[in-house]
Amino acid sequence: MDELISRIMAASGLDQSLAQKAIGIILAFLQKEGPAAEIGQLMAALPGAQELADAEGGAKGGLLGTIGGMMGGGGVMALGGQLMGAGLSMGQIQSVSKEMFAVGREKAGEDTMGAIVGAIPGLGQFV
Repeated sequence: MDELISRIMAASGLDQSLAQKAIGIILAFLQKEGPAAEIGQLMAALPGAQELADAEGGAKGGLLGTIGGMMGGGGVMALGGQLMGAGLSMGQIQSVSKEMFAVGREKAGEDTMGAIVGAIPGLGQFV
């Protein structure tokens, strides 16, 4: 997990605390929306991932997440709202997502990550 956090910080310019929060929000979202078997493989490949996901599992999306939900834009829209509510810019969200999925491919494999991206509508545009 330390490697992932360091790479996210380098790619996005986030401090450690916000990088951990962003990772936790994304992991909690993936657990909720993604295919269970592949998410399980990803979580197992990233020691400490479950703790970060659990810490952010109850996070709210703030105003943007609420608006996205009201517009029927749950899923990736709600995830974006949560990340923006945590203080990330759109550019930082893209940097975090790309780096996180790159690490996921390295640790859990291309097939696992491909199945996750394929199962969540709209996710492909961020990774």
